[in-house]
Amino acid sequence: MAGYLLNRLWQSVVLLVIVSIIGFAVLNLTPGGPLSQFALTPGMTQEAMDRIAEQMGLNRPLPVQYLDWGWRLLQGDWGTSYRDGQPVLDVIGRHITATLLLMGTSTAFSIAIGTWIGIHGATRPYSIFDYSVTIGAMVALSIPTFWFGLVGIYIFTLELGWLPAGNMYTIGDGSFLNYLHHLIMPSLVLSLVNVAVWSRYMRTATLDVINQEFVKTARAKGLTERRVLMKHVVGNAMVPMITLAGMQLPSILGGALVTETVFTWPGMGRLFLDSLGYSDYPVVMGLLMVSAILVLLGSLIADLLVAIVDPRIRVG
Repeated sequence: MAGYLLNRLWQSVVLLVIVSIIGFAVLNLTPGGPLSQFALTPGMTQEAMDRIAEQMGLNRPLPVQYLDWGWRLLQGDWGTSYRDGQPVLDVIGRHITATLLLMGTSTAFSIAIGTWIGIHGATRPYSIFDYSVTIGAMVALSIPTFWFGLVGIYIFTLELGWLPAGNMYTIGDGSFLNYLHHLIMPSLVLSLVNVAVWSRYMRTATLDVINQEFVKTARAKGLTERRVLMKHVVGNAMVPMITLAGMQLPSILGGALVTETVFTWPGMGRLFLDSLGYSDYPVVMGLLMVSAILVLLGSLIADLLVAIVDPRIRVG
């Protein structure tokens, strides 16, 4: 297990370095580059731009800039926001909790609802329920997330008045129930696509396990269908689903960006779009690194859980 863990950690570090190199190069090679925000200042001259570039070290070769940025990153200095002059880590820290809360809630919804639908469809294959959820999954995968968000706002906010249209809480009311009230709709909208994916994979995994010999043996021993399902089928079907949970993190982060924009949720996705609009490249780069770390960490945890549950996949 130690060898497997070290191997996965090494792979994660290499991937993180590759992501940082690509992200740094793309941001710095875009038209205008990091100085584009300063160019919008009234009365800005080329001489002043050159002076700013020299002060910020942007007139140096790109590899030298990257190495300097990476070294400061390892020391805990992620740079300073062009927009408000605050440290990048402080800016991201004010938004990461909202994103993690939204992602965690939507993931819980996806796993709970998708697992139930997948198992129910596998135990009743080709039934009306199975066909209905299959069609529903295809529809959910075919329609953009923002469309579900806008429809949800129209129905549950404008027509029924049940749920708020956006924000994380009502100003002046910081109660838990108020937070929960604002969380319901964005988390459900974000989880829709993941429920569709999870239910399809769970159905396939359950059908595969149901046809295994040890399940037939358990039935031959006289165990009830419910006991066979809970003790022998579900546990084995969940093994590949752990890996799927780690693989879905990038799509959840991408969906969070759209969902946070639609519902004005103050998370990292909304911050990312605002920072791009202001050409606040230090914050954009910091968000890229935090997102990459979250994805790699989620994938690593999922792989370790699978290695614990199923020793056959361990290496080293």
